[in-house]
Amino acid sequence: MSKRIMALIGMAVLLMACLLAACTGDSGTSGSAGHSGSDGGAATQPVTFKYFNFQNRAQDKMASETTIGKILQEQTGVDFKIEYLVGDAETKSGVMMAGGDYPDVIALDGQYEKFLDAGALIPLDDLIEQHGPNIKRVYGPYFDQMRHTDGKIYILPYSANQGYVPDPTIGQGAFWIQRSVLKEFGYPVIKTLDQYFDLIRRYMEKYPTHEGTARIGFAIYAPTGNFFTVTNASNHLAGYPNDGDVMIDMKTHEAKMYAASEYERRWLKALNELNAEKLFDPESFTMDKDQFLEKMTSGRLLGYFAYGWQVGEATNTLKNAGVDELRYAPLPVTFDESIKDQYVDPPSFVANRGVSISVKARDPVRIIQYFDNLLKEENQILVQWGEAGVTYEIDEKGRFYMTEEQLRNRNDNQYKEKYGWMDFEYGWPRYGSSSVLSNGNAYGVGSQPEIVQMDYTEGDKKILEAYGAKTFSGYFSPPDERPWYPAWSFTIEQGSDEQLLKKQVEELQMKYVTQIVLANPGSFDSLWNQYVGEFSKLNVAGYERFMTEEVKKRLSR
Repeated sequence: MSKRIMALIGMAVLLMACLLAACTGDSGTSGSAGHSGSDGGAATQPVTFKYFNFQNRAQDKMASETTIGKILQEQTGVDFKIEYLVGDAETKSGVMMAGGDYPDVIALDGQYEKFLDAGALIPLDDLIEQHGPNIKRVYGPYFDQMRHTDGKIYILPYSANQGYVPDPTIGQGAFWIQRSVLKEFGYPVIKTLDQYFDLIRRYMEKYPTHEGTARIGFAIYAPTGNFFTVTNASNHLAGYPNDGDVMIDMKTHEAKMYAASEYERRWLKALNELNAEKLFDPESFTMDKDQFLEKMTSGRLLGYFAYGWQVGEATNTLKNAGVDELRYAPLPVTFDESIKDQYVDPPSFVANRGVSISVKARDPVRIIQYFDNLLKEENQILVQWGEAGVTYEIDEKGRFYMTEEQLRNRNDNQYKEKYGWMDFEYGWPRYGSSSVLSNGNAYGVGSQPEIVQMDYTEGDKKILEAYGAKTFSGYFSPPDERPWYPAWSFTIEQGSDEQLLKKQVEELQMKYVTQIVLANPGSFDSLWNQYVGEFSKLNVAGYERFMTEEVKKRLSR
């Protein structure tokens, strides 16, 4: 056979192989031809995976329908059919696990241990080692904290800090108050819970209605799945950050549950008295998220306790409406003036909230390559800032900033949905929100000084001037260093004694706290004693020992 004929046959075989490889990539199956190019780089053949997020963040869509998703698709060939939680997370996770019908990728929010226990997640170690140089760069310092008890990694957490810049706003917990109240009384310094409630009480006496409708004095954000907001407040009032259900002594590093403590008693007593005065909204325990946000934006609600991230939609709505006096300001309220507030988060790493690849994933290699590409710094800038010259600008010193129009778009939920920020700024492998980019700019748009200062309204400036601060977190105490933080992220095995105790305490709080708050003040002590009596029967000491040991493990690393 001539060399010419042999060459033609070889070319034909090569062409057929290429066609087969392309078909394999199109189908999204896990053939090796669809994994990577001949040079070891990521494949770019079109493929679509299913992604489910256990948060209700945005509308279901194809990722490529957004600007960010389309750019990432062009880079990788990968698209995602994105679905979000509708209804109850417990019900949804139960249905998934019962049928074994898992999407390719699951963004786990409070469901990680369940899915891991059900054998629904694949280990990522080999995938990271072979295809994840950027994953190793970003998460490498945290690998020990990410490993399950079997020594393997099953999740890429939602954030891994690259440096640290304090949050200039209050995205975490605070006692919020309508700005009209502060303005009415000359922006007084409010430090204690008594001072806070007294200010609301005095304003209600002067202005009992808003546009003909009765005002609401104080409420707590506690829709389904958020009852922790009610119980966590006593912990914050006592001068501790959100470490979950425990307070950790800064000297001994011992963990103690604050359920049924004197701190919780003091908090519930204050609410019980407020309710008796008809200044507390009893619907706090029954209303859903939309109802709470409606009350916020109506102008009727004077104060509330919540985490900033829980009510961001209403916060943006009020700001965009230009009704500055109906917006809310955060206050670092504690039980006594002698207590140093600790609402602002210290640098942290949460290992059990993140993205996992399921056992039903058709092509884990393509997925991990997508994640790795997403963690390139230029793409981390994309998912937070967008495109230079389009959604943000860069000055002659290399500093990121935005025009007024760009900033309006960044704060507009419809624009964010279309551009992809609602989908990609959270819920995927990413830098931590407090990170600093390699060029010195803040990773989070809201942490960039140029943006913060530009975004302040006249009302913002009046409050900051009154309290002698340049940012809203500036009149809160800076966070103390807590290398273990947050303790609520410690891995607790499903079915363990600790997991059972945790559930028992949560159920006990849900059973009694509402009763105690809404009871006639004369019944407070008897109900409290019943609650403490049932709490004392539980193995709380064992749980506290476990949490203390976990704290000390973090400290020893």
